[in-house]
Order: sequence, then structure tokens, then C-alpha cells
Amino acid sequence: MFAAGVAGTVLTWQYFVNTRTGQRLDNVAFRGAEIGQSTLWNAAEPVLDVVSVPFIVVVLGAAALIAVIRRRWLLALEVAVLVGGANVTTQALKHVILDRPDLADTAGAVSNSLPSGHTTVAASVAAALVLVVPRPARPLVAILAATYAATTGVATMIGQWHRPSDVVAAMTVVMAWAGLTIIITAIGSSERVRPPDSAIVPTTIVSGLMLIVAFVTGLLAASALSSTGDVLAGGGSPDRGDLIRAYTGGAFGVVATTAVLFALILVMHQFATRPGPDRLGGKSPAHQDSYR
Repeated sequence: MFAAGVAGTVLTWQYFVNTRTGQRLDNVAFRGAEIGQSTLWNAAEPVLDVVSVPFIVVVLGAAALIAVIRRRWLLALEVAVLVGGANVTTQALKHVILDRPDLADTAGAVSNSLPSGHTTVAASVAAALVLVVPRPARPLVAILAATYAATTGVATMIGQWHRPSDVVAAMTVVMAWAGLTIIITAIGSSERVRPPDSAIVPTTIVSGLMLIVAFVTGLLAASALSSTGDVLAGGGSPDRGDLIRAYTGGAFGVVATTAVLFALILVMHQFATRPGPDRLGGKSPAHQDSYR
């Protein structure tokens, strides 16, 4: 999960920022946000207004409190590492490490905006909440968290604050840090119990549905990307339909990446907290059947 997050961030930057073709594709989707913006912005602006320093403090405090109430002391530290690490990484990548060469004469090309800061905040705090809630609640919380994170990411596109690649990169940054956090969970968590089927089945169903959503929206995003690429390769100027197709394709790409992120969190956390081989061998049936 960590490796996938790192690779996703690097490859997104390498193609959509560091190549002329990628910059042109991203810019067509960026321009498409102008269509219907006045109407969509009324719904998008309140979503973006939520993201702020007080918001991070409140959500982090709530997540830590949940972890403390559950007597998961290490987990309280992990959520701080997840949120803090993801957001510091995003700011470092955007302002210090990565640049944006002007390869396609696109508006604002010299200003690097990858990854999206607002999306990183939303996705990281949403991921933290999924990790701290009790196991039976995780599937439902994961659905709500993924919806909120994806909505925030698309909202930044509606307001033309970010290109699709900026939002996707933010999700992959959170994916990398969530992977690191789950590694810590696997090493030091006390939540090593075998859950009953009534807890495993909802997690399996929800993560499976998320992967289906990711597959379908990923195909739609790839189709839009291919169509836009054909128009640009033919030397034509994108018309209104092309702009809408690229814009919606970018939004589908964001949804696909978000669905993969939260499906991985559910599945990997399930594996990270399962009993080890010695506890599966029947030495302590009472411990195997315990559930918290």
C-alpha cells in the first residue's frame, strides 16, 4: 500500500506535469470546469470552506479521543502521524520538491499545484476516522469518509483550484501514509482478535463494492482520457463536448482513486489486526473467539 502510494504520486507527476501531452490533457479537463461552474460552485464552495486548521484540530482531537476511549494508545499516535505526515508531505512536494515546467503553454503552468492541499486534508482526516472507530463501524464510516474525500477533491476541480492530477496525487500521498500507519498497526497493535463473520462480511462487501466502483469509474476515466488524447493528437481544438468529457473523466479518475484508497484501508487493516499463526493454532480458543 505504501509502495503503491509512492509510485502513484511519482507517476502522476511524471506524466501529467513533466510531459507536454500530460499537461495538455490536464488543462483540457481544467478548462472544462468552466462549464456549469456558476451552478455547481454553490454546492462545492461550502464543502471546501469546511477544510481549515480548526477543522484538522477538531477531527484529530475527536479521532484521538475515540482511540483513547477504546484504550488504543498507539492508535492515537498513529492518526496524528497519518494526518501530519500526509499534509507535511503534500506541502513539501508542492512548494519545495516538485516543479511544473511550462511544456504546453497552458495558463498557470509555471505554478505547481500538485498535490492538492485541500484534498490531502480531507482524505487524511477521513482515513484517520476509519482507522480509529471500532471494527463493526468501519464499513459504514469508510463509505461516508470516501464520499467526503471524493466530494472535496471534485469540489476543488469545480472551483478550478486544482487540476485532476493534483487531486489524484493527494489521494496517493494519503495512501502511502495510510500504508505506513497500518504497518505500525500490524507490528504493535493490541487489537489481535479473530472477529466473527458478522464483522468480516460487511467489510468484505463494502471493500468489494468500492473496488467495483473503482473499476467502473477507472474505465470511464481512461476512456475520456483516450478520447481527449485523440483530439489533441489530431491537431484539433477541443470543443464544448470534449471539454465536458475531459472534465467528467477527471472527476471519475478522482472517484476511482478514492475508492481504491478506502478499500485498501479496510482490507489491509483487517489483515494487520488478525491473529498470528500461533493464535490460529488452537492454543487459546477463548482468545481466538474474543471480539472487541
